[in-house]
Amino acid sequence: MNNKGIYSLLPIMLISLLLIVSGCSTTNTSKNTPTTDAATETASDTKDKLSIMLDWYPNAVHSFIYVAQEKGYFADQGLDVEIQMPADTNDSLKLVAAGKIDLALSYQPQILLARGENILVRSIAAVVRHPLVHLLTEANGNVSSPKDLEGKTVGYSSIPLYEAMVRTMISHDGGNPDNMNLVDVGFDLIPSLASGQADAIMGGFINHEQLILEKEGHAMKSINPVDYGVPDYYELVLTASEAGIEAKKDQLTRFVKAIQEGQKYVTEHPEEALNILLAHENETSPLDPEIETKSLAILLPLMNEEGQPFGRQEMESWENVRAWLVEKALIPESVKAEDAFIHLQGE
Repeated sequence: MNNKGIYSLLPIMLISLLLIVSGCSTTNTSKNTPTTDAATETASDTKDKLSIMLDWYPNAVHSFIYVAQEKGYFADQGLDVEIQMPADTNDSLKLVAAGKIDLALSYQPQILLARGENILVRSIAAVVRHPLVHLLTEANGNVSSPKDLEGKTVGYSSIPLYEAMVRTMISHDGGNPDNMNLVDVGFDLIPSLASGQADAIMGGFINHEQLILEKEGHAMKSINPVDYGVPDYYELVLTASEAGIEAKKDQLTRFVKAIQEGQKYVTEHPEEALNILLAHENETSPLDPEIETKSLAILLPLMNEEGQPFGRQEMESWENVRAWLVEKALIPESVKAEDAFIHLQGE
């Protein structure tokens, strides 16, 4: 071939070479350098998704959940957990029963009340092992025990359970509950007591309302309902539906293991745990670090039980609460204690 023929082929050869190099480069990039978004999505997709609804806005009692999230204890258990706040605190058990969410924080008596209404939920762990709701009154007032409420005004927060509690306390103390003036003050528990509208309130928490009243300059006296005939109940429990437990028992068991690690960290590092919580405060309900610090100090002895795993539940507690609710005609006899809870945590 003469020189002219060779020169005429050079452009074609050059174009072919460029196409080959470009093709190799494209292939190597697609195989060896996945995008960050794709890698993150793949990692998330490998974890089992669970959703939990809090009983209220984030506060000290929820520290173990946020620690489990922040420290990777959920991830270590292969879980991707979404934490939600309730739009209405009365709806969480219905949402669990309907399969809209996997888990909810609620209260032991409420589980039995819900089952009495054929809302089929069960507790899978006891979070706070003793009542936080106490009868609250001014320390320098004229109420030294529940029987002193005869002829006086008691404010309560719209819940029949709290009415039953205060009536039980007065009766157990030798008084006549029919002689008290019970007033539904809704969510205005603090102002009703601070203003003198009520002589005492039922429905206030010793780790919240009491602390706020004390910070506002009101010396408070709290009267434990357990001392006056009300059964010692689990204030806060972790709840799932019967169908959810059957479908996701393994995932829920791993969730319990993760929150046990979370609670262990909170117990050993309370200040650091509170810092994690405060970083997740809801902007509509800002937290007072002083209140939350005092709250956690109250909570930890009521959440932990020496020698027992966090979340452990006892049949005796469920039987006692059930019997009291039946006696007060708040649930039918058909509601059974053994149906209201299940052990998912390790021994």
